[in-house]
This record gives sequence, structure tokens and C-alpha cells, in this order.
Amino acid sequence: MNTVAFAFTGVSIAIVSGSLFAPFYKYKLVRIVLTIFRSIHEIFWAFIFLPVFGLNSVTGIFAIAVPYSAIFAKRFYEIYQSTDLRACNELPRNSSPVLRFLFGALPLLYEEMREFSSYRVECAIRSSAVLGFIGLPTLGFHLESFFNEGKYSQAFAILLLFYVIIGTKKYWLRRKLVPVYFLTSIIFVWGNTHVVWANIVRFFTYDIIPWPMRRDGFINNTKQILWRPSETIDWFFTLLRGEVLPGARDTLILTQITFLLSGVFAILFIGLIVRKINKPLSRKFNRILLLVLRSTPEYIIAYIAIQLWGPSMVPGIVALVLHNSAVVTILTIRNADSLVLPLDVAKGKINCFFFHILPQIYSSFLGNLFYRWEVMVRESSILGVLGIYTLGFYIDSAISDDRMDKVIFLIMFMSIINIVIDSVSNKVRSVLLE
Repeated sequence: MNTVAFAFTGVSIAIVSGSLFAPFYKYKLVRIVLTIFRSIHEIFWAFIFLPVFGLNSVTGIFAIAVPYSAIFAKRFYEIYQSTDLRACNELPRNSSPVLRFLFGALPLLYEEMREFSSYRVECAIRSSAVLGFIGLPTLGFHLESFFNEGKYSQAFAILLLFYVIIGTKKYWLRRKLVPVYFLTSIIFVWGNTHVVWANIVRFFTYDIIPWPMRRDGFINNTKQILWRPSETIDWFFTLLRGEVLPGARDTLILTQITFLLSGVFAILFIGLIVRKINKPLSRKFNRILLLVLRSTPEYIIAYIAIQLWGPSMVPGIVALVLHNSAVVTILTIRNADSLVLPLDVAKGKINCFFFHILPQIYSSFLGNLFYRWEVMVRESSILGVLGIYTLGFYIDSAISDDRMDKVIFLIMFMSIINIVIDSVSNKVRSVLLE
């Protein structure tokens, strides 16, 4: 229940805040800030909120709500840009951007926004489950406990329950029931909500200050902050050489291998489920397989693989490739199923797919693959929590040492990498989809 409650509450908050930020997404400063929020994975947001709010519902909800707000703002703005909004000209000219969006544009954008919101609920359920691995009481917490105790049958039952929740979403996620779900989720998580304002103040005014500036105050228990430019610069470059650059290198290596193999496997999966060349029974079986791969968070796949093979890049590559190739396949298959093949189509499934179907969907396929590129960077980073030497490994180590200054520093550089890749990805996708 916590898994769905965290997800639904976080998404509900994100939809409202994303709708409010969407009209301002055209401004460069707003776009940069929201891109930073979006580029930080939910687990790392949870790491940031843990010393502020503690291990309770607020941490889980905010860890989902903050990055999802940025995601909703970006997507709602894109929908806003691609819709004919001439009817909004009838509104008073002195109306604020928020009012023009809510009362003029929202009725026209509602259906597309609703469809995207439904998809993000599924993503939030996956994220909520993963948050259990850092101690929050979701399915991931029980899954990790059962694996550590060697209770594999119970762990498999948890996974089956997770697949049922995701697989039946279209039946229980009904428009009329959304207010009921929201109120139920609020009531369910409210009892586990506890905020200490002193922790919030301490976090922003002391914990994130670089260590050389607060070292004496920490040792003497006076919390005094001293301005030490030379020592702070040395601290900066020591972290840059010793942790940021090695972590960024391994993160990018893992990402690029995943990017290439995900494209190869996605093409294979598309060939196995496209309607034009496959029988209904085989298509249905392969779609179920893709549902399992798409529904299982890459973090959980990597966790299981590490239990089998130990901590290395191999489990990370396997987890990311299986999950992302399934997502790219689902995003692309609609275009493939809607194609009209010529009368002189090549004989044989392989020839038909590679000479008639794939060339027609290739630009859409690449667009979807580049869309997942930014996500792959975020996912590669969080696998460090499992012991793989990406940036997430150093962030997790800093969390264990209670070094929030180092955590913020590492996350900032991770955000920069994501922003650069997001920019390149958007440009490539815009060229491919022209």
C-alpha cells in the first residue's frame, strides 16, 4: 500500500506544480532550474531529504514529487506548444500566464496531459518501489529483506504482486476514482509524517557548507563557519580528481554501452511483436515478457543480478539494457503496427522486417532511443548504490559518512552531465523527427 500511496501522492503534487510551472518553461532560467531537478534521480532526492525530514513519508513523497514536477512542466509545455490555442485569444489580455493556462489552454490539452499523467503514475510506482532499498517501507524494502534472508519464494511473490499492480493499471486507474485515491493516499501516509524544522534550517545553513569552512566548528561543537578560500579550493579539486572524474567516466562508459545494446535489443523485440509479421499467440507472449521487463525497475533487476554475479558493470549493463530496450520497444511499436506494407513486400519475416518495416520506423525508433539517453545516465548513476563504481557509488559513500557537502557537490556534477546529454539528445531528436 505504501508503494502506491507514495507514488500517487507524489504524482498528484507533481501534476499541480508542473501545471503551474509549464507556462514559465519558455524562460531560460526556469528551464535550467527544472532541468537540474529533473536530472537528479528519485533515490538521490531521497538521500538529500533523509537528513532533512528523516525516514518517513515526507521523504518518499518529495523524492518523487520534486523531479516529477520538472518532468511534468517540460512535457506539459511541449504539449502546450504543439496545440492550436487560438481560443485563448478570447481571454482578457491582462490575464496572468497561470490563469491563461488553467482556463484557456488546459481544456484543450486535457486528454494528452491525462494520458501522459497515467504513464507517469506507472513510473512513480516503480520509483516508489525502489525507494524501499534505502529503508522506506515500500515493496523494495520487503524485497531486499527477503533476498538478504534467503527467502526467494517470498521475494518472487513480491515481484508478482508488483507486476499485477502495473499490469492492471488500466483497470483500477479510473478518472472518477482519482480523487478517492488521492484522499486515501493522503490519509494513509499522514500518520507517518514528521517534520523537524531545526533539521531543515541546519541542512541549508550548515550541513551543505564545504567541510574546510566548518571543520573547526564541528570539532569544537560551536558550528562556526570560517571562510578559507585556499583550503576550500583544494577540497574542491581533490574531490574532482579522486571521485567526480572517475565516477563520471564509469557512468558514461556504462551509459554508452547500455545505449548501444538497448538499441540492438529494441530492434530485436520490435521484430518479435510487430503485428505485420507475427502470429497473435507469439505476439501476446512477447508482449507479456516486455511488460515484465518494462515494469521491473532497472535497480531491482541489477540487485538480483548482483546477487548472482557480484558487483561489476555486467549486472548494471544487463539491467539497464533489458529495461530500456523494453521501454523503447513499447514507445516505437505503435508506429510499426500502423504501417501499410506494399503489395510487393519481400518474402520471409526477416526480409520483410529489415527491408520494409525497419526503414519506415527508424527515425521514430532513434528518437525514442535518444529520449531514453538522459534516463540511462540517471539510471547508471543510481546503480552505484549497489556497489558499481559510478557517481552513485561515491554519493552513497558520502551519505554513509554523513558528508552532505560532498553529496551536494557530486550531485551537482551529475546534474551537469545530465543537462549536457539532455541538450544533445533534444537536438538529435529534433533533427530525426523533422
